[in-house]
Amino acid sequence: MPGHNGFGIMPNLKDQPVLAPGHVRYRGEAVLALVGKRAAVEAVRDADLPIAWEPLPPLAGTEAALAGGALHAHAPDNVLTRGHLRRGDVASAHAASAATAKGHFTTAFVEHAYIEPEAGHAVPVGDRIEVTACTQAPAIDREETARVLGIPEAHVRIIPTACGGGFGGKLDVSVQPLLAVAARVTGRAVRTVYSRIESMASSTKRHPASISARMSADAEGRFTAYEMEGDFNTGAYASWGPTVANRVPVHASGPYRVPNVHNRTRAIYTNETPAGAFRGFGVPQAAIATECLVDDLAEAMGMDRWAIRRLNAIGHGDATPSGQVLHASAGLPECLDALRPDWDAMLADAAGLNAGSPRYRHGAGIACMWYGCGNTSLSNPSTMRVVLDRDGTLTLFNGACDIGQGSTTVIGQIAADAIGLPVAQLRQVIGDTDLTPDAGKTSASRQTFVSGRAAYEAGSALRRRILPLANAGPDAHLHLHGTTLRVNDGEATRTIDLSSLPEPLEATGYFDPPTTPLDADGQGTPYATYGFAAQCALVRVDTALGTTKVLRIAAAQDVGRAINPTLVEGQIHGGIAQGLGLALMEEFIPGRTENLHDYLIPTVGDVPPITVHLIEDPDPEGPYGAKGVGEPALVPTAPAILGAIRHATGVRVTRVPVLPHRLWEALQG
Repeated sequence: MPGHNGFGIMPNLKDQPVLAPGHVRYRGEAVLALVGKRAAVEAVRDADLPIAWEPLPPLAGTEAALAGGALHAHAPDNVLTRGHLRRGDVASAHAASAATAKGHFTTAFVEHAYIEPEAGHAVPVGDRIEVTACTQAPAIDREETARVLGIPEAHVRIIPTACGGGFGGKLDVSVQPLLAVAARVTGRAVRTVYSRIESMASSTKRHPASISARMSADAEGRFTAYEMEGDFNTGAYASWGPTVANRVPVHASGPYRVPNVHNRTRAIYTNETPAGAFRGFGVPQAAIATECLVDDLAEAMGMDRWAIRRLNAIGHGDATPSGQVLHASAGLPECLDALRPDWDAMLADAAGLNAGSPRYRHGAGIACMWYGCGNTSLSNPSTMRVVLDRDGTLTLFNGACDIGQGSTTVIGQIAADAIGLPVAQLRQVIGDTDLTPDAGKTSASRQTFVSGRAAYEAGSALRRRILPLANAGPDAHLHLHGTTLRVNDGEATRTIDLSSLPEPLEATGYFDPPTTPLDADGQGTPYATYGFAAQCALVRVDTALGTTKVLRIAAAQDVGRAINPTLVEGQIHGGIAQGLGLALMEEFIPGRTENLHDYLIPTVGDVPPITVHLIEDPDPEGPYGAKGVGEPALVPTAPAILGAIRHATGVRVTRVPVLPHRLWEALQG
């Protein structure tokens, strides 16, 4: 490596080498790069490579890591970071409560399984390097690549490709620094595509979690206290471990009014696959624990599972465990109300179906979620630039990477609407670090909310530049025909000859969500807005085989404002599919499930009919009231399915995925 042989998401911690310099910390870590013509590279046998291996005993799992030697000098106890939130007096509240539920819950590594593996090419251009690759964060890629090369960031250009799925797994660099170094060393264009096995062995995963939690309620069923301790296996390198450890304590008690909360988390190094960002940053794991305890309390209190959630649902004017008061866009009560007919129908269907067969048992489950949009108590701005050129071309310079969620479409709609021209007349330049402002990374359900608002500001600013040129008021209508811009303002019509202007008309928009740092007890304003959702599921369990078939799912989600309802529903469908995989089948085991034959993901045959209710409780900070939808859609699916399995069979599930042999064994007990 000509510069620094290390990368990592955290600004002050670059603990993962591009090529391991003599010590390998996990299976799948890169140790050398072979560069050459395809035939020459493929002719080299692994056995011929000049590597002498000395096997060392690995620290697998968080318990072994806490008891073993240090993997990194900066973490002598193998604890990368700790998260903490405290509000009220948990011990006294538990003691005074009418009912208390507790449990220990575990989850596994989960693979993103994006269809497109990591791929790209790099080209030396003068004293610069241009890298074209699949990514969720081009600005971060440029920073990381420049550091590895030992050159200024201005000498690196990142050109994102159309991305075939990411889900968080393409936030960390992968091929980018390897390609850049190879191109710089050889002075030639270099390309690479990871095989599926290389991709799955080397890339980050969802954090396995080990969570112990306790929750209490008073005699009326109102929640009084919640506490949890969670250990998250961050694998061999830090990646997004600190983000998970800090986000989970804010969310762990669920989208409910809970006056007394104490949450503690640790991200722990192990000799396993690095765990990073994956659609929810640890919140799906925490929701599995919390929603099970809510079901426990409903059972203890003799309450309907929908009713106890509706009674405790957080809403307008309520304070979160971090002390933040929700003044707007808190639509969970409305989500639950919209879901009530589906819930009642599923309960009735389960009861009717169970009367017919002792082997096949049916059940209904319900779960709620909330999710802060954007970084936790950190600045995460976006900048957009829009230009109306003298030749009549209208261009949005949009640095937000679309990884399949539809941000290019939605952000374009927002910008065009703010200007007052049809979106069909807007062309976009996407993601190129030489051409577009930094819109921030595509993660944390932030692009529609943050970059969409920046696009709104840019479009509005351009409109404010246009209208005075025609002496028109704010309600004027714009029509663009070639180089002629016609402005209709009531009875008056004026035209602007764009070709006669001395320079193009352009404007920039900027938005950084208003947050505050969290204090030592996790108190503050970690997010400017939250997504809320509730889902219910109907399942059929084959008690002879231990298999579970999800028959129907209904989802209600507060999206603020649905800028593009079809795309919003698509995000909800996709989140449900991934949540189903988390619940029932997905478990990454290094060395054993490193391909899409042994690692199972849901297919079209596994995903049931889905009913979606879009709840619009506008957020005043969002563009036209919109907020993020991508991650919230996944969070309640798994706990709803687990609740349905419990309703069908009586088995209280505390480990996911619920593989058939595990459920079958539980049924025998």
